[in-house]
Amino acid sequence: LFLSTFTLAVSAGAVLLLPFSIISNEILLSFPQNYYIQWLNGSLIHGLWNLASLFSNLCLFVLMPFAFFFLESEGFAGLKKGIRARILETLVMLILLALLILGIVWVASALIDNDAASMESLYDLWEFYLPYLYSCISLMGCLLLLLCTPVGLSRMFTVMGQLLVKPTILEDLDEQMYIITLEEEAIQRKLNGVSSTVEYQTVELERELEKVKSKKTNLERRKKASAWERNLVYPAVMVLLLIQTSFSVLLVAFNILYLLVDETAMPKGSGGPGIGNASLSTFGFVGAALEIILIFYLMVSSVVGFYSLRFFENFTPRKDDTTMTKIIGNCVSILVLSSALPVMSRTLGITRFDLLGDFGRFNWLGNFYIVLSYNLLFAIMTTLCLVRKFTSAVREELLKALGLDKLHLSNNPRDSETKPSANGHQKTL
Repeated sequence: LFLSTFTLAVSAGAVLLLPFSIISNEILLSFPQNYYIQWLNGSLIHGLWNLASLFSNLCLFVLMPFAFFFLESEGFAGLKKGIRARILETLVMLILLALLILGIVWVASALIDNDAASMESLYDLWEFYLPYLYSCISLMGCLLLLLCTPVGLSRMFTVMGQLLVKPTILEDLDEQMYIITLEEEAIQRKLNGVSSTVEYQTVELERELEKVKSKKTNLERRKKASAWERNLVYPAVMVLLLIQTSFSVLLVAFNILYLLVDETAMPKGSGGPGIGNASLSTFGFVGAALEIILIFYLMVSSVVGFYSLRFFENFTPRKDDTTMTKIIGNCVSILVLSSALPVMSRTLGITRFDLLGDFGRFNWLGNFYIVLSYNLLFAIMTTLCLVRKFTSAVREELLKALGLDKLHLSNNPRDSETKPSANGHQKTL
């Protein structure tokens, strides 16, 4: 649990370090000779980036595998059972795993690029092997972000709609509360009248009662909400989300044009002007603040999209119902996403801040076709997700008007809602 907590802290540091670097650069430009900010300099930022990369490698390749193997370990046969025996087995498993990975990389290097320089570089573990391995992990994280972020950008509207109170337009909340109360009382009477031997009916009625209670709680919250919260906050948040999403897509579109016209738009690792020498934004401090807001928005959207993907739906942590193995997996996933966020922000042109430190040498960032394809895929996928999100209601109404709603062409879960009957069979509503 302590190792997972430390990994989450490293992930938060990796996410916060990019906005901290951007705002530090603008502060140094605004107050170059101020005595009280002399501690804020380029060497500090470089050192923080090196530490963030180092601890990311440590958590990803040492601490989290150690935590997983420690959970699965029981101690070698013949040794006294206890913590020491489990730690010994875990360390042996880690050493064998490291040898396996090194052997695979050596064989792959010999098959692909069998020259003296390539083989000598593998002996240089600190200067070549770890940065190259971290570069591969960042590339995998960027590909995962390419899947998660467009889905999350469209999913954010649904999530905020569930958290906020929607406007009551042509709705009678008192009548809905009366109906929900009657349903709750009816289900409670059924539950009291059902014999305890009929376990299936009891479980189904309890589930139905929980759903009705949650609906009643939501209605009570909507009824208690003030007119300002109902009629102003919800539309303002929706408009703000739409503006941020559209602005991010526009920035990516402009970055595509820059890539086609100007070679300096390519992310070139640590070849930037340095901290405090030039502004990273065209609009100065205001532009830097907008970049920071967009970076945080993309990170939240990527996490929301990650847990919205079908492959990772069962991966979502739940209160008092999450195994330690699942917690470790979630920590590793968030660490990979947070480590790749600065790379994605630079690749998409959200910010012009170049990666700093010895671990910022990503070879694939110099490939024009990879960077251009990444920008094009992000813009196209985000646009398609938004179009699908905002046209789903119109599409459902057209299907109903044409009488095609019975063919289940829509993916809306409400179309396939089922209700158990008294004899245990399923009836489609």
